[in-house]
Amino acid sequence: MADTAVKPVYKNVQSVPAPDFWKERVDKFEKILAAQPKIEGKAIKITLPDGSVRDGAAGETSPLSVAQSISQGLAQAVVVARVNGKVWDLQRPLEEDCSLELVKFDSEEGRDTFWHSSAHILGWAMEKLYGAHLTHGPPNGDGFFYDGALPNGWTVDTNDFKMLELLVKSFTKQKAPFQRIVATKEEALDLFSYNKYKQYLISSKIPDGGTCTVYRCGDLIDLCTGPHLPHTGRVKAFKVVRSSGAFWLGKDGNDVLQRLTAISFPDPKLLKQWVSFKEEAAKRDHRRIGEQQDLFTMLPIAPGCAFFRPHGTRIYNTLLETMRREQRKRGFLEVITPNVFHTDLWKTSGHLPNYEENIFKIEIEKAEHALKPMNCPGHCELFRSKARSHRDLPLRFAEWGVLHRNELAGALSGLTRVRRFVQDDAHIFCTMDQVEGEIASALEFMDFIYTKFGFLYTFELSTRPEKFLGEVEIWDKAEAMLKNALDGTGKKWELNEGDGAFYGPKIDIHIEDALRRSYQCATIQLDFNLPERFNLHYAGASKDEERPRPVMIHRAIYGSLERFFAIVTEHLGGKWPFWLSPRQVMLVPVDPKFSDYAKSVHERLFNEGYNVDVDYSGNTLNKKIRNAQVAQYNFILVVGANEVENNSVNIRTRDNQVHGEKTVDEVLVEFRQLVDDWK
Repeated sequence: MADTAVKPVYKNVQSVPAPDFWKERVDKFEKILAAQPKIEGKAIKITLPDGSVRDGAAGETSPLSVAQSISQGLAQAVVVARVNGKVWDLQRPLEEDCSLELVKFDSEEGRDTFWHSSAHILGWAMEKLYGAHLTHGPPNGDGFFYDGALPNGWTVDTNDFKMLELLVKSFTKQKAPFQRIVATKEEALDLFSYNKYKQYLISSKIPDGGTCTVYRCGDLIDLCTGPHLPHTGRVKAFKVVRSSGAFWLGKDGNDVLQRLTAISFPDPKLLKQWVSFKEEAAKRDHRRIGEQQDLFTMLPIAPGCAFFRPHGTRIYNTLLETMRREQRKRGFLEVITPNVFHTDLWKTSGHLPNYEENIFKIEIEKAEHALKPMNCPGHCELFRSKARSHRDLPLRFAEWGVLHRNELAGALSGLTRVRRFVQDDAHIFCTMDQVEGEIASALEFMDFIYTKFGFLYTFELSTRPEKFLGEVEIWDKAEAMLKNALDGTGKKWELNEGDGAFYGPKIDIHIEDALRRSYQCATIQLDFNLPERFNLHYAGASKDEERPRPVMIHRAIYGSLERFFAIVTEHLGGKWPFWLSPRQVMLVPVDPKFSDYAKSVHERLFNEGYNVDVDYSGNTLNKKIRNAQVAQYNFILVVGANEVENNSVNIRTRDNQVHGEKTVDEVLVEFRQLVDDWK
């Protein structure tokens, strides 16, 4: 493809030329492919999930051929395999005796594989149409994207989407197979000699003497760990969603790349459903509702830091005060620790060497300090700041600490990914024998909160990883306690073996919103590491007993308050229940002569703690009522001559349900009941 200053426009797919680097790259790939070592065709045993065993030949039998031997329908439905627990290309030959699971699109691994392969198809179209130098293109949980550098500073706009989709359609019709090779570092550098971004990734990520995997589909060749679909024809529906700029490696100041985001499915019906879902999600987008309801804004003067307006602050404070009240009932002691610490604290905790790029550092009196990115080390310092006894335990610290994390500019997104936030952070210091009770209490607390918001949730227990701190016996005992606590909830839970943190097992909780999207907010983690790093001890019950260390439990329910605010906004679609609403009541006088009465009712409701306003405008009565309903006031209280005489109001809701005339005293009783019932 010849470079031109102006981005070319093509009439049809056939008129789009191939980029200059394709032929040479394909030739190099074919040379490496021809030299790949052959696997000895020895007999192997393949164990399926139902326990049945099938015979195969190493280097010949593939998961796809096994699926085909069962049924053609199954072979068409599966998208990836799991061999001995690891994901595996369907078309890749098996190498030894193994267990085999066949995975469909309706699983997380299936979708990730399908979308990862689709990203390569999108990359092919970007190379074809623009001569793009690709960087990376992963699945992202809801589709996929590909970043690439376009020549001459070209950008992708929506006018290009149709041609990109036509190119993809032509490519999927080819049913181009995905081929996998293992390349040396030197071979990979030569293969991508034209692309400085791939050169950097290969040089920095692959050690000298090391190897990497490379995949080809058609003329597209890319570094990739896989796995992938058997061929491009598996993609039956494809849609380019948006284009945007993205910094190379996500770092401000690096080259600006073009990011294309897309979605694909094995069935066109699924794409139609996805489009409908996205239309509803767009209506509920917290950024859109935040603007419509005047809740918060993000300003370039403070990237990644929210400015909450008065009505948004009402919601924020209600969330905070609700959790504060419920924590107090459960024996949590609220504390306040500094926002800035000497970096020695983060060296002691181990965060500095492992988390340094996300920490904001500042110099104070020629010494390096940092804004705190989490509260736990400060709580450890608070624990050891005085002598502790077994009688003090469990000791439950809670803090609404302001935290700062230096997230990459490209990762920032509304309130869901920010640099400044507050967590409902709690840390429980207890004895080993108290762990099960504290975990059970934390799970009950979490259930109480999530139920009030109407969230469904699931549990996942992550157990001891290969590299861990402490004794196996302690881990086994802790995991048994967590299992007992989870069993005590009466709910199903999943076991995620070997995925615990190195410092202790954990329970991850995933909530599901009104659109059935999943989020992880709450977490309950045991920590054997920080008590050791900070040398925490308490006096045991016996004078002869060696001073034991406490177990530390990290507990969050909201997680980031900003992120939870966003999730709740979208879950509710901006229709706030009365107890949480920033606009609970609008008083509407039918005539200016009743304004004084409206003002007196306003004063009484305001003094009772309700968010109440009065519409003194010259609009018609119907217009005032409609404006209040559109603004999502829960109740509109109309006042006129009868209401003045009876010390009453005439009530209707934002959904236009008319409740009729009630005294102000009766209204206050009803409002209090709504708040008490979390309605």
